[in-house]
Amino acid sequence: MFETRDCLIHAQEKLTVALGVRDLLIITTPDAVLVLPRARAEEVKAVVAQLKQQGRGEATLHRRSWRPWGHNDLLDHGDRFQVKRMVLAPGGKLSLQRHFHRAEHWVVVRGTAEVTIGDATHIVHENESIFIPIGSVHRLANPGRIPLEVIEVQTGSYLGEDDIVRIEDKYNRI
Repeated sequence: MFETRDCLIHAQEKLTVALGVRDLLIITTPDAVLVLPRARAEEVKAVVAQLKQQGRGEATLHRRSWRPWGHNDLLDHGDRFQVKRMVLAPGGKLSLQRHFHRAEHWVVVRGTAEVTIGDATHIVHENESIFIPIGSVHRLANPGRIPLEVIEVQTGSYLGEDDIVRIEDKYNRI
């Protein structure tokens, strides 16, 4: 960087500039920024433990979550909503599932989705969307040859991952 020596700089998704510093570790992720002298790197575990004790979600929850079918990124969340970007690899599919506390709205932004709701299967193309009511048995799959990108808007009284009731799963997560 600029007049910077003996530093380790690891930046994810954002420009990180160091000017006139030395002997630092600078780590940026979508969730947090960590800056410390290289000589104190062993203390990071203690800092993470303290953050966990303080109930800071950044210590254990991360914006990007990897799944067997691909990954999702948490884009925004509030009291009764959350927005995720899901990317399903070709051939990837979510478990056949239901939720008792949330509805979902899926908008396909890239690729073609195969969506099952109850006994019906729908093909949803780019720039189209589909609504999954609370309690509906549903699944999202990527039948195509390119990654499927979907924006998922969840709404409801409870949005935790433990509201997923898996009925069938090709990755044996039942």
